[in-house]
Amino acid sequence: MTGEIKSQIDLIAHNIREKARQCGRAPEDIKLLAVTKTVPPERIIAALDAGIGTLGENYIQEALPKIATLVELGKSTEWHMIGHLQTRKAALAVRHFTMIHSVDSLELALEINKRAQKENRLVKALIEVNTGGEPTKDGVAPDEVLALALAMSKLDNVALRGLMTMPPWFEDPEKMRPYFRCLRELKQGLQAAGIPPAQMQELSMGMSGDYLIAIEEGATIIRIGQGIFGKRPKRG
Repeated sequence: MTGEIKSQIDLIAHNIREKARQCGRAPEDIKLLAVTKTVPPERIIAALDAGIGTLGENYIQEALPKIATLVELGKSTEWHMIGHLQTRKAALAVRHFTMIHSVDSLELALEINKRAQKENRLVKALIEVNTGGEPTKDGVAPDEVLALALAMSKLDNVALRGLMTMPPWFEDPEKMRPYFRCLRELKQGLQAAGIPPAQMQELSMGMSGDYLIAIEEGATIIRIGQGIFGKRPKRG
């Protein structure tokens, strides 16, 4: 198991380096986030032992026991919340996650800020953008991003760090390129509108089937689950 996971991580790291070189980018500017949705602790530990430094979870209730297990084993790592976050669970997210990728409203940003103040913490955050305009997906519309970014940039305990998107799914990954490009252009537009570059460092986009295209379009965080851990078991 450990060897299989390490081989996958090594392959992805190699692909990142090669694609970065082709694009004239620095490989170290692209972070590999291992998505642990439905992944048991023993496989997560194998990924950490193989060099993974950042883990991403979709659900608070699934993350908490995994976090506790790793703490008990002395496995230090950084956790990112990448799934939809309800305002009533903001306190738990603030307590256990270094970065929240899925801020999709000012209400949620304010709640995170309030909870972070109580915990005396600074929480990094990304604005989730629904670049495909899909009614079944979370995220703000592209034309709403600037107003939310301006509001978040004034919060004391939320550190705005960039944007995140999950584009519509296509069998041909090339068809996802326009949505990645949209996020990159939004980032550039925000910087031109006066959002400081330090608050627009990250573009979280690209998963197992399309991360190379996302890198070509400027991704700084790629979120890989199946590409590292294999196909997920079906829930229920």
